[in-house]
Amino acid sequence: MTDGLSRREALHAIGLASLAAGFDWTPTQAGRAAERTRTARGSAAPFAPQFFTAHEYETVRTLVDVVIPKDERSGSATDAGVPEYMDFLMSDGSDTQRVAMRGGLAWLDIQTRRRFNRAFKECVEQERATVLDAIAWPARATPDMSQGVAFFTSFRDLTAAGFFSSRMGVEDLQYQGNTAVPEWKGCPPEALAKLGVRYP
Repeated sequence: MTDGLSRREALHAIGLASLAAGFDWTPTQAGRAAERTRTARGSAAPFAPQFFTAHEYETVRTLVDVVIPKDERSGSATDAGVPEYMDFLMSDGSDTQRVAMRGGLAWLDIQTRRRFNRAFKECVEQERATVLDAIAWPARATPDMSQGVAFFTSFRDLTAAGFFSSRMGVEDLQYQGNTAVPEWKGCPPEALAKLGVRYP
């Protein structure tokens, strides 16, 4: 059992997840989820997921922080509110999108239970890496990992969308906003050096 899904249901969901490889969201849905996330994070009340079960939500929190961990530049995906963002998206999502998400999370648990006898969220960093390394690079993945590849590719994109639509993500990008640039002097020298390019 994977907290709410029997093994048979999980395998069925995984099969459907491969058909719905991408979580296709409209800009309106994404914008609404970002706005709801900002509102929820500004509230004093603890966040209560509307779509995810408690087990799924902890798995999402674990996985988004693997995708975007905290570093010297900014906080992690969880710090930015990405799990809340995903919950709001899924609450508004289609049955196909919901099944793809639930199926993918169940797939992770099946893989780690098979290998390490525990759920993904309970695994240590190296155990998680073993499973994720098998699905993070589609061109290197074996055919039996195709469902995991489809799920993780979409999940990673969704994590990035949630992070970079948050206040923390915008600050991380050093986005200047709609400010007038009186004189364009080109790309800053430090950025050119980092890219290893120069103006002719």
